[in-house]
Amino acid sequence: MINFFTWNTLEASTRARILRRSQETIDGVTEKVLPILLDVKDRGDAALIDYAAKFDKATLEADAIKVTAAEFKLARERLDPALKAAIERCAANVKSFHAEQMKRVDPDWMIEVEPGVFAGEKVTPISSVGIYVPRGKNAFPSAMYMLCIPAVLAGVPEIHVVTPPRADGSADDASLFAAEVSGIKNVYKVGGAQAIAALAYGTETVPAVRKVVGPGSPYVAAAKMLLSSSIDPGMPAGPSESIVLCDETANPDTTVLDLMNEAEHGPDSAALLVTHDEAFAREIAARLPEAIAAVPEPQRGWLETVFSGFGGIILTRSLEESIEVANLYAPEHLLVKVANPQAIIPRLVNCGEILIGEWTAFTLGNYGTGVNHVLPTGGWAHTYSCTSVWDFLKRTSLSEVTKAGFDSLSGDVEILTNYEGFPVHGEVLRRRR
Repeated sequence: MINFFTWNTLEASTRARILRRSQETIDGVTEKVLPILLDVKDRGDAALIDYAAKFDKATLEADAIKVTAAEFKLARERLDPALKAAIERCAANVKSFHAEQMKRVDPDWMIEVEPGVFAGEKVTPISSVGIYVPRGKNAFPSAMYMLCIPAVLAGVPEIHVVTPPRADGSADDASLFAAEVSGIKNVYKVGGAQAIAALAYGTETVPAVRKVVGPGSPYVAAAKMLLSSSIDPGMPAGPSESIVLCDETANPDTTVLDLMNEAEHGPDSAALLVTHDEAFAREIAARLPEAIAAVPEPQRGWLETVFSGFGGIILTRSLEESIEVANLYAPEHLLVKVANPQAIIPRLVNCGEILIGEWTAFTLGNYGTGVNHVLPTGGWAHTYSCTSVWDFLKRTSLSEVTKAGFDSLSGDVEILTNYEGFPVHGEVLRRRR
């Protein structure tokens, strides 16, 4: 069954469920995740090996958790040349885009806010970062270069990548090649909540880090949330989600596929068509079942689950209301297919990324236009930004005051310290005078 919602007539509870989407799933697994985190904290590598067998059906030895130089070499040699060339081309675009971001980072600046009083900032890389690269039925080398390249460009001195092992205990060849292309050497064959715990607490093999970046399953998202007092969990990046915002000019043939694009990531994904044109909405609803039936398993089953669960079609009363729905939902991916997209782009303010027009398919943004495909999910685009070099940098305030500036400013500051009841604050100033 394909969900078909008329927005202005929806009950509040249904609206809330649509807006909450996969966060329901994340909340539901929290109790299952906590024992895993505590076990990794207690037993280290031994727990990682046990969970690899349990969840990934993989046999690992303690000395095989970290990928070796020989494994990188073997992956490079046996990978299809066309796939290597595709990875190199798309990674180069990502590098060009994020290198431009670094050009716009001022590493050290200061202004004179008043005579003799200077204020500014310095920008430095985070000292250590863990990168989570997911792997489901298939591997995701694109996530490897999307996350690793900005970390390398930002100058993070310690970058440690975790990714689930295959059943034979190895890492995916294409992902290892993408790591090598990105300049990464430290890769560990660990996935799931246990990987996040390893990065938070450290084990005999996996070092503890200050921040973890990367998308993952509800278990990974729950682990990051639970460990937020031990590490910076980074931007919330859970199950994939998208909105295709259309008017009557959109191409229905491609729109059906656009709507299915992000939904095929998994049954906990969310994908919505938002349009004010009822004829168009009904046409897409009629076409979807046949389009889904043409997709092989397991994606076919996932698509059926999505469009009867967190996905579907939302009919609005106007383009203006469609924009309001998109901003309220705050999607990870937003594809705009309307007659004059540039006219509404300034009004679309809550989204991880905006793809503009018929030719800017989700797929191109996911792999090779240069922008990052790791984006805030679950409505967090209301406050979080797309992944960039800034996820791997931090700012430190700078101040410097001359004698003349001190003499000018300290009197007013002392008045404030007296009002707020800090005698030592005031004495620090009086003693200097």
